[in-house]
Order: sequence, then C-alpha cells, then structure tokens
Amino acid sequence: MQHQFVRNLFLLMTGLCMLSAAYAQQVKEPTRVNPEWSRPQKPFRIAGNLYYVGTYDLTSYLITTTAGNILINTGLAASEKTIRKNIEALGFRFRDIKILLTMQAHYDHMGAMAAIKEQTGARFMVDAGDASVCQSGGKTDYEMGKYGSTFRPVKVDRVLRDKDTIRLGDMQLVMLHHPGHTMGSCSFIFDVKDDNRAYKVLLANMPTIIIDRKFADVKAYPGIMKDYAYTLDTMPKVNFDLWLAAHASQFDLHKKHKDGDPYNPSAFAGREDYDKQLAELKAAYQQKLTADKK
Repeated sequence: MQHQFVRNLFLLMTGLCMLSAAYAQQVKEPTRVNPEWSRPQKPFRIAGNLYYVGTYDLTSYLITTTAGNILINTGLAASEKTIRKNIEALGFRFRDIKILLTMQAHYDHMGAMAAIKEQTGARFMVDAGDASVCQSGGKTDYEMGKYGSTFRPVKVDRVLRDKDTIRLGDMQLVMLHHPGHTMGSCSFIFDVKDDNRAYKVLLANMPTIIIDRKFADVKAYPGIMKDYAYTLDTMPKVNFDLWLAAHASQFDLHKKHKDGDPYNPSAFAGREDYDKQLAELKAAYQQKLTADKK
C-alpha cells in the first residue's frame, strides 16, 4: 500500500511538472524589448519611506510600513531577481512584502508579479478594469491580447475601484482610476514623511496611446475613446508635491537622480514637466480623433 501511494504521488508530481512546463511555454513575453527595461539600476530612497527598487526604465516602488511593505509594479519576468536584490541592498527583507499593486496590466509591469506573490504570500490588488487581464496572463487585454498570454496569470485578492484606499500599518494609499492605456490603468497618491516634512506623492500612469487603428475599431474596448478623454481631463487636476511614473523615462528619472546622489526628495518636485507631458498626450489624442474622422 505504501509503495503504491509513493508511486501514485510520483506520477502526480511528474504530471504537474509536465503541465507546468507546458504552461510555461504558453507564456510568450516578447523577446525584442527595450534593453533599458532589464538594465540594472541602483536602488535608492526617494522620499520618506518610499524607495526605488526597479530597473533602469521599468519602475518598481517599495513603500515600507509598520506592518510589512508594499511593492508597486514588478517589471519583466526576469526582474524578479533584480527587485529582490535591490530590496535587500536597501536593508529590507523581501519576504516582508505584504501587498502587491500594479499601475497597468501589461507584461512590462506584471512580468514578475506571479513569482513574487508565490514567494512572499503577498495579497495582489488591482483596478477592476484590469482584473480579468491579470488573471488571464494578458490574454484578455484589448490590444496585447492578440499575442496571447504574455505573463503568468495572477490571482486577484482584492478588486479596487476609483478612490479606494489601500491600508497597511501606518500607510494609506488611494488608487486613482486613469483608464485608456489599459482598461484598469491607475495611479496612486499617498503621503510620506521624513525628519523635515511630509510629501504628497503621485505615482502617475501617463495615458499613452498604443493602438494604430481607429478607436471605433477597438471592439474589445468600446469605451476607450471616452476613457482617454476622462483621464486626460482628470489628471491635470491632481495636486501633489512629488511625482513619478510607471517608466523612468516618463519623468526623466536619470536627469533628476544619478547613482551616488544624496537623498533629495525635491528632485521629484514641481509639476511643469507633468503638465507639459499631459498637454502633449492630449494633443496626440486630439490628433488621433481628427485622423479617425478622415
């Protein structure tokens, strides 16, 4: 009886391994990507208990709290080791991640989410518009879905709605629904403080347009034109002290911070570049509307 049990267990585990291998082959993260997405970046303290732990261009943010930590965005699948290394280099424990968030459900921000969730047991929370995309590994995305599954599916532990609050320890983050780029693109706004002052920080999901066809032809996302209009109208009204984004290139990280620079939250202050970029994105949106009519 014991011999049969061991044999059955062996067959079960072998079958699971084969299924895992087959499934792994179904996830096709694009191989031709911006090399800066995987280029290492030295982690650093942004402001108060907010830290940069991502790669050179794909941002990952660590927020430390009295009850564990929050990680926002996980980059490509290969970023898992980089993020772990960066967190530990700052003196924090990787396993202390309790909540996982994303600003958009694309493989360049979700690639390592499933692996980090498995390793830490953290709860994954996402904007309602991107919930099905996260759970399908990208298959249900209105644009990227044409490539099939581009990241490992992730179980959603909490669905978030506009202005929902995420609480952990002494921290509170508010999610801002900024759809268009994906159905559930979102930003996060929260307060951090250091020995000198408090800062209201915005992690902004900039509404870039990724389709090359008419809005009306995007049958899988019938509200896309309206959502872009909403986001482009809403984002300029957000008030903050510091701002960052989902890509380092979107907020000129490497002009504002060099490796070895001292702690300097003010490098991320001001909104001139934020407002300018949103104005440019709105102009691009208007140009698309005009082109769509022709």
